[in-house]
Amino acid sequence: MMFDDELKDLDNKHLRRRLKTVSSPIDPVITLENQSVIQFASNNYLGLANHPTIKKAAIEAIQQYGVGSGASRLISGTQTPHLDLESALATFKGTEAALTFGTGYSTNIGIISALVGPQDRILADRLCHASLIDGCRVSQASLRVFHHNDTKHLTQLLSKKSEHQKTLILTEGVFSMDGDIAPLPELVRLASEFSATLLVDDAHGTGVMGANGRGTIEHSGIDPHALIQIGTFSKALGTIGGYVVGSSSLIDYLLNTCRSFIYTTAPPPSMAAAAQAAITMVQSAPNRRERLWKNRDHLFKGLKAMGLQLAQTQSPILPIILNDPQQALAMSTKLLEHGIYVPAIRPPTVPKNTSRLRMTITSEHTHEHIETALHAIEAVKKGLEQTSIHFESKKVVDHSDPQG
Repeated sequence: MMFDDELKDLDNKHLRRRLKTVSSPIDPVITLENQSVIQFASNNYLGLANHPTIKKAAIEAIQQYGVGSGASRLISGTQTPHLDLESALATFKGTEAALTFGTGYSTNIGIISALVGPQDRILADRLCHASLIDGCRVSQASLRVFHHNDTKHLTQLLSKKSEHQKTLILTEGVFSMDGDIAPLPELVRLASEFSATLLVDDAHGTGVMGANGRGTIEHSGIDPHALIQIGTFSKALGTIGGYVVGSSSLIDYLLNTCRSFIYTTAPPPSMAAAAQAAITMVQSAPNRRERLWKNRDHLFKGLKAMGLQLAQTQSPILPIILNDPQQALAMSTKLLEHGIYVPAIRPPTVPKNTSRLRMTITSEHTHEHIETALHAIEAVKKGLEQTSIHFESKKVVDHSDPQG
């Protein structure tokens, strides 16, 4: 099979992706392709990916348990760090139990297909992450999308339920590409009214949202028992792996039915120990979250003052909407020349005509880092406007699917 023509087509559409080499830890300043740059590209919101306490927990677990887990937990047994992590996670999230996975992607693929099947239906927010949509496809359930955060449209779809058909409502807590928050209180109400199950992926909310960093569910004042919550340790918690939290009966059911758990070698015990240490730090060091939000406000106000069009963000994810992928690539490339790394996000990661620079801020960025970035963005913006790329008064494209 020949791929050259397909790659050339991607090049012509400014949609081809290439890996960039980072030869340093994921900190605010990284070494990217042998260049020292300030990066605004990672989801390491609390700076835990390179924190000494988290690294120490992983190293000590390696020394005690080794680097591999041997097999699936149902085959070779469950090592203590996995059980300790699940206990700590359930306590942190305010649920009865938890189950962990190797990645957030395998969590989403497995959980959705364990909850519903071909005879059931899923109603998913239009902007749900690709891993969630892939989970819907694997389940073979009927899939309909509702307009982004549009509970009226969701109500219309819910009212068409067939008798004896299970319904799963699917959303993110914080949407990964726009940074806005799902209307969870209304979604909980609708799930109850229509006897549906609400599944929330809180990957970008955990550690960030809520008075205690427990996530978007805490931020929204919702009883965690009113829904099923999934997420990942790879964002604010700085490690790797996925999870589901809920009732003891749910977790026992998934342990027996979730294929991506049953047929996958368990994650390294060192990563379980590191994730547990990260959960402890989220609870014991609220100053990191306070710094994160202070930095977020600083960067947000600076971007808005330039007249840049941001998505309707309510989080540390700050997308600059540029619409055209060529514009996004041009601005990203020019910023890198100024020592600022912000990736260009293009279709199919985001809908057509919504290409963007997806800036993310962390607790470990300094005032100087942010000011340097803002000055570079302003200079690049002015330079590109002279070449006919204009940024003011951009209209955010409606992501809703009019066909529903």
